[in-house]
Amino acid sequence: MVFDGFLNSIFGWLISWHPLGALIIISFILMLITTLVYKYFTDQEAMKSLKEEMKEIQNEMKQVKDNPAKMMELQKQSFSKMMESFKHQIKPMLITFIPFLILFPWLSGVYTPYGKLFIGLGWFGTYFIFGIIFNIILRKLLKVH
Repeated sequence: MVFDGFLNSIFGWLISWHPLGALIIISFILMLITTLVYKYFTDQEAMKSLKEEMKEIQNEMKQVKDNPAKMMELQKQSFSKMMESFKHQIKPMLITFIPFLILFPWLSGVYTPYGKLFIGLGWFGTYFIFGIIFNIILRKLLKVH
């Protein structure tokens, strides 16, 4: 692949480690970068406000589940808030998308030969599980909404 040399120069020191440990560290690094991009390329105040508004709408929806008209109105409001939230998230999503398109084939080439790495999962399942865990922790620690 075109970027193998570049990626080996960045992450090559990890390749000689135990594959599970190396993949966990790579997962952490990628989630840290992604979280920082989201933190600094989104309006955190607006995101926090939208999150709170959506939570209020969900609570109202629980209270009016017997009123279809009110429920429909609240669902429209919820959808509108979700679309607004998505508009804020599109820029960081695009910024992180390209590097991941480059990184995943490299990760696949490096870690597929090891087979199962964690609880019967291959490299992608292992990366995915640890990515979710690190994403949750980092978003809490860095107060990313």
